[in-house]
Amino acid sequence: MHRAVLTTAFAMSVTVTLAWAWTGGIDQLGLRHEPPREPRIVVPDADAPLPRTLAPLGPPAYEPEPGSAGTPGDGGASGGVLPPYRKPVLSNSGTQLLGGVPVRHQPRAANRAEGKKCRTGARLVPTCGVLWGVAPGAKTEARGVQALHEFERKTGRHQAVFHAYHSGINQVFPTEQEIAISREHGRKRILLLNWKPETTTWAQIAKGDRRTDAFLDRLAEHLRKNYRERFFFAIHHEAEDQVRERTGSGYTARDYAAMFRHVVKRLRAKGAHNVVTVLIHMAYVPHTTKSWFSDMYPGDDVVDWIGFDTYSYSDPGYGHGDFEELLNRRSASKPGWPGFYNWVRARHPHKPLMVAEWGVWFSKRNPGHMADFYREVGREIGRFPGIKAMVHFETPANHKGQDSSVDSTPAALREYRRLGRLPVFQVAVS
Repeated sequence: MHRAVLTTAFAMSVTVTLAWAWTGGIDQLGLRHEPPREPRIVVPDADAPLPRTLAPLGPPAYEPEPGSAGTPGDGGASGGVLPPYRKPVLSNSGTQLLGGVPVRHQPRAANRAEGKKCRTGARLVPTCGVLWGVAPGAKTEARGVQALHEFERKTGRHQAVFHAYHSGINQVFPTEQEIAISREHGRKRILLLNWKPETTTWAQIAKGDRRTDAFLDRLAEHLRKNYRERFFFAIHHEAEDQVRERTGSGYTARDYAAMFRHVVKRLRAKGAHNVVTVLIHMAYVPHTTKSWFSDMYPGDDVVDWIGFDTYSYSDPGYGHGDFEELLNRRSASKPGWPGFYNWVRARHPHKPLMVAEWGVWFSKRNPGHMADFYREVGREIGRFPGIKAMVHFETPANHKGQDSSVDSTPAALREYRRLGRLPVFQVAVS
């Protein structure tokens, strides 16, 4: 009798499993099948404050050896052959530690976005899901509408965010082309406009530099007359690379914070209320661990979003790892640094987080890494609810000749297209 019951139960379970597999199962979601015992991870509510100090998650990544030729920013850094990042081992017990915070297993945030209509809300923060965007044709003459349409064609989907760069005090923005991009019929987009003043020091701008103030006034007037839509405005992104902590340099961390505050307050005073500010860091560990790094923060009242630029490297060594390594890159020489994502969530738990530049640097020596990484993003994005926007940096060659083209291999393009179709990245621009 006992054997008959077991046989019947087994047959029923096989029937149910085959029926589910026939409908497509996990493949319908564009996700690679995962080992059956891998836990499903979700973090606490995005608005819940985290502890002031977070324990590092997993083994550290590695930075270049001191004195190596690597440079951060859109080219990243490179050093000698270093031990690759290894994923932390996940247990199948009831909880998992994310940055030292116990988390109960429940359905991923990416899956919870299914069935909801996600759209942009106040300060462009999505009501659910993650904004998906691109800086197309970066470092090329084709950047702009031509590059955007080509990127959307090859990736098979509309980009909610268009990222462009400006500098100096001669040309106001958004330009006519950028306005047309944001208002394209049936393809409404949010502009992410990056501006570096470059004509004088941060300290002088903070004190009210006459030429810069005149430009800001023209910019505010341009926005009032020609562009009332909300847009992301980044002020001198990746500024930590230019910090000079010498009295009187004009480029100290506090000078940057004061400059940022002055720019925002000047624009608001002149009626530019559609500006949604983004503080974008480089997130390079040798900078983030400096004693002055926290002094760069301009204040909650003038910072709407916090962003950072980070890239994955296909060759083993610096920056080679999974999605978690990309967001929480650490250093063997700075074991106390918890990673940028963890740091922001601890210091500024209520600020939405933007990955303002990201991508995978392709390597002919390890061509499969790019496709693998895109699959990893789809599996892991639900573990990082603070992220509300991801903007790809698409270039065939940066200043070091590195290529982040999503179609570097057919497999990479296929996985990137599949990634962009996931429910979590479907946010309507309203």
